[in-house]
Amino acid sequence: MTLTVLNVAYPLAPVGPDAVGGAEQVLSMLDQALVRAGHASIVIGCQGSEAAGVLIETPAEPGVLDDAAKKRAQRSHRVAIDVARARWPIDVVHLHGIDFNAYLPDDGATLVSLHLPLDWYPADDLRPIRDDLWLHAVSMAQQRTAPPGARLVAAIPNGVDFDALSGRQSKRNFALVLSRICPEKGIHLALDAAKQAGVPLVIGGKVYPYQTHTLYFRDEVQPRLDKRRRFLGPLGFTAKRRFLNAARCLVIPSLAAETSSLVAMEALACGTPVVAFPNGALPDVVEHGRTGFLVNDIDEMAEAIVAASGLDAEICRAEARRRFSLDQMISSYMDAYQALAGLGAGRRRLAAVQ
Repeated sequence: MTLTVLNVAYPLAPVGPDAVGGAEQVLSMLDQALVRAGHASIVIGCQGSEAAGVLIETPAEPGVLDDAAKKRAQRSHRVAIDVARARWPIDVVHLHGIDFNAYLPDDGATLVSLHLPLDWYPADDLRPIRDDLWLHAVSMAQQRTAPPGARLVAAIPNGVDFDALSGRQSKRNFALVLSRICPEKGIHLALDAAKQAGVPLVIGGKVYPYQTHTLYFRDEVQPRLDKRRRFLGPLGFTAKRRFLNAARCLVIPSLAAETSSLVAMEALACGTPVVAFPNGALPDVVEHGRTGFLVNDIDEMAEAIVAASGLDAEICRAEARRRFSLDQMISSYMDAYQALAGLGAGRRRLAAVQ
């Protein structure tokens, strides 16, 4: 069955192959996979987004991303969804934003990927009452945190593109952080640990113009930067691949319950071990002492940064290939699309008979 799928990004973050956030990267991989498979892919994303299929751009918010900006962006998304559904025979709407309920269609086959910790979503959002509205987690670890009464279908674990990430640069003596720059990502802790370890640190990421993010960068990150601890800003895919392949380790100092950590999977696919706090799904991604180290404080993080160069890059690559299959992720989403599309088609036939 040939499908027409409408993927809807979070309204305040551009989507595409060079996107910073994991949710935006997953959406981009699905968009590309739909096009390769001969399906019709339509993407709604804010200005600056890229798509392999048809892109419907909504206006970018130029200033501080406050509640007023968020509401304007959500209104633009609602209009764009209505326009897309009126113009094309949409089989499935796939929502990726934490605020999905602000522009959730009233009817029609709909899939919602819960890319963020489940306790960040309003409890009522996790209890859909429509049979054609499916919510799912992006890892088994995240699925296990579902609150009582949540209605989630089977998890669809994330995967990474090993072939696109492959590159055999020689390892160099620096640790790497790739992340949005915000308080819950704990970037300042990685800076302190790298300084304690005596190892250079490179940070790639984006400071979104939320007030809490810009203040965090100004007060906690910038004062810790020097010639050996550098902030490069957002990295496109090519630059990200180069740094991931060359780093001695990837450091994930996140204080949040990571739902999947796509970047950890990408690092392992590049043969780069991961040093991380054991939050959320990270203990399911990193095998302590084999593909990285799970640490509990800055002292342990500093020790692990030093020790990471002793881990085997080929073991990291092999484990990533064995466990984090992009093909499996794409296949699972396609199965969900087909099932939801069939459900929607059945309802349309019933309505026509009535």
